Amino acid sequence: MALPDLSATWNGRGPLAVGLLPLALLYRGALALRALPWQLGWRRPAPLPVPVVVVGNVVAGGAGKTPTVITLVQHLRAAGWRPGVVSRGHGRTDRAAVRVCDDATGDPARLGDEPALIVRRTGAPLAVGHERPAAVRALLQRHPTVDIVVSDDGLQHWALARDLSIIVFDERDVGNGWLLPAGPLREPWPAPVWGGAPALVLRTGKPSAPSRPHPYPEYRATRALADAALPVPAPDEPPLRASQPLADWAAARTPLGALAGIARPNAFFAMLRARGLTLVHTLALPDHAPAAALTAALQAAATTAGAPRHWLCTEKDAVKLHGQPLPDGVTLWQVPLVLTPEPAWYAAIDRYLQGWRRTRAADHGAL
Repeated sequence: MALPDLSATWNGRGPLAVGLLPLALLYRGALALRALPWQLGWRRPAPLPVPVVVVGNVVAGGAGKTPTVITLVQHLRAAGWRPGVVSRGHGRTDRAAVRVCDDATGDPARLGDEPALIVRRTGAPLAVGHERPAAVRALLQRHPTVDIVVSDDGLQHWALARDLSIIVFDERDVGNGWLLPAGPLREPWPAPVWGGAPALVLRTGKPSAPSRPHPYPEYRATRALADAALPVPAPDEPPLRASQPLADWAAARTPLGALAGIARPNAFFAMLRARGLTLVHTLALPDHAPAAALTAALQAAATTAGAPRHWLCTEKDAVKLHGQPLPDGVTLWQVPLVLTPEPAWYAAIDRYLQGWRRTRAADHGAL
């Protein structure tokens, strides 16, 4: 469902949100019809040979799923597992039904921007495809050593069997609590998480209002910008420039530009300003905006009077802008986002891992 930016509307139950309630009722009806064959047992998710962890959310817009996937994959590897990742691959131009990544460069045209970022940050084997079970099978066929799979999004992809669901919320919680398009909810909340597997909530921002009660274990994480920006090379430019501390720009009050093609660009701009940076020009583009749109917007902005020399972008945009032509005199920098879950979240994940490890050992012993 392609929607305009209704984030401000979804914060409350004003006239526009109320006016959209009939469409929300239609959406709820369509959701119920879609769920019926699954609820009656006419359709069932096909079992998979390895544990699957789904990282998703029930609200539209970015809540921190991709940073959570990256953090989880890194933790799984440190715990001795060999994780792989599957994703829908939003924004890719490759029309293959399933595409398995065979290297660590992460081509966003073939994979999509978020999967490309995951590959570059983790080096994990990854497959993209609209049908997640097919993507898992293709991934395991190409990388048979993978012993656990993390699904980037897919909470509403009911054909995908899962052993654990991690539901990510940010400071918005559930907004006004209504379904799309009157509110931000992709599905009713709280409600049983699909598939009957255990679920837990990871909250990446303190709720701006009292959060909606739910029956799942809840954990906290902090999201913060890294202390330094990293250079995004232009064509034929080796990445030799050193990182740039944000504090130096803030102390010098250096005029900066910022662009973001993500679900909530203004949240990124607000985080930059909170670090004391002086943003004199911002470019907010649609989520998953392609490299051509990002570079065209940057080229146009660079011709305006008083345009800044240095521009900042997100890691998600940087994977597409790497090696793209930049306006004369312009440097581009990516500002990484650092997600830090509380230790109790890692401990909860480890308890599930220990259970899966015992099950796997028992299955092997029965062979």
